[in-house]
Amino acid sequence: MFSKDIGIDLGTANVLIHVKGRGVVLNEPSVVAIQSDTKRVLEVGEEARRMVGRTPGNIIAIRPLRDGVIADFEITEIMLKHFITKVGGRKWYSHPRILICAPTNITSVEKKAIREAAERSGAKEVFLEEEPKAAAIGAGMDIYQPSGNMVVDIGGGTTDVAVLSMGDIVTSSSIKVAGDRFDSSIMKYIKDKYKLLIGERTAEDIKLKIGTVYHGRKEEMDIRGRDMVSGLPQTLTIYSNEIREALWDPILAIVAAAKVVLERTPPELSADIIDRGVILTGGGAMLHGLDQLMADELKVPVLIAEDPMHCVVKGTGIMLDNLDKVSKRRLY
Repeated sequence: MFSKDIGIDLGTANVLIHVKGRGVVLNEPSVVAIQSDTKRVLEVGEEARRMVGRTPGNIIAIRPLRDGVIADFEITEIMLKHFITKVGGRKWYSHPRILICAPTNITSVEKKAIREAAERSGAKEVFLEEEPKAAAIGAGMDIYQPSGNMVVDIGGGTTDVAVLSMGDIVTSSSIKVAGDRFDSSIMKYIKDKYKLLIGERTAEDIKLKIGTVYHGRKEEMDIRGRDMVSGLPQTLTIYSNEIREALWDPILAIVAAAKVVLERTPPELSADIIDRGVILTGGGAMLHGLDQLMADELKVPVLIAEDPMHCVVKGTGIMLDNLDKVSKRRLY
């Protein structure tokens, strides 16, 4: 008998789903491809992501979540229904209980939108948890003790910084600077410096393959795009130190947010953080040199979680086992 509990990390870049008793069963891009004239859905997830920037005029690849919140309600609902059906949620049982993680500072209107999208996807009950709390639990931190734990969760649309103690958030900050901003900064840098237009997927490849925010990485990569002057395709070589320059502004914004949270943290908890260090989670945590840069700037140890991409969804899985305790935090 399968449980009726599903945990969802509803991310700007990816949707991850944890089914109680089975673990993480889905990790797909938050992209939906539709026909612009008929509004018919063609592909969802990985298949739709392959179409980004490569579709004819009558097909649009949409990312329905922006900056950690729902930008297109109807498409988000379609995407959730598709993913829940794909993992068997609507086959084994008709109305699962769903636990969704969201950024710390979303408005009541945005909370309501998430709740309604989940309910219309077939949920019996919807619960909300803050992303940094789920990330900390998924990273193996014991946040229920009277001691300070600090987590920086860098996703696709938002970076959430929080200090936790006794099972709750003591102080936090959420900024709309994360993986998507990294990509757009790389696109802008190459456009301004080389007059070359590249797409989101190329920018993401650059970030993953040669991106860095710290001294030491010396790699190069050939990229292709459209020359703004001639209008023709062009290939050029870029280097890691250029990407460090391109990413400097968004990285400084994340460091500044972490400093603000530390400044607002009670002294006793600050002492704990010096002992335990700051944990980086989310896909952005894997950016080369980020842990070293933040350690230099914050003057405390900074560690990358063991599996940063899956920390939030693993945290939802642990919370699913204690969902009755979480039920007081139902999303209203």
